[in-house]
Amino acid sequence: MYKVRVFWVLFFLSFLVSYAEERKVAVDLTTGSLERFEYYLLSGLAENINYYKNKLIDIDVVVIIHGDAYKFFIKDLSKSPYKNEKELIKKQYELYQRLKTLHDLYNVKFQICEAGLKSRNIPIENVYSFVKPVHTVFIALVDLQNKGYAYFPIR
Repeated sequence: MYKVRVFWVLFFLSFLVSYAEERKVAVDLTTGSLERFEYYLLSGLAENINYYKNKLIDIDVVVIIHGDAYKFFIKDLSKSPYKNEKELIKKQYELYQRLKTLHDLYNVKFQICEAGLKSRNIPIENVYSFVKPVHTVFIALVDLQNKGYAYFPIR
């Protein structure tokens, strides 16, 4: 009798898990504004992920980096087109820590456009290790949207 109850409890739980809600969002990150980057991506994204987690809803977030946003994901700014951005250089370690937290704690995936890196002469080795290259932003966004990801721009 005990085994039968355990079976039905496990069966019921697996049924619930299989129907758990999930949200998917592709963040199109192009802003070069430090203020917008901090407000919308670093603070806003964590807050919105927590909203869903508090409702027991999983959320899968992929951030596609291109445009003026490359500078926030560079390891060594002195070896980049952003070497003269003093405010960014001053805040770089703090920004890195917050990005790493989004990746490690919130499971946010970061993808960067290889074509844009090449056009700016930024080697992929000079990008944070948790950021993965994609061929182009176009391909990344089309693929994600065709997999059901909602589109959210941060310009």
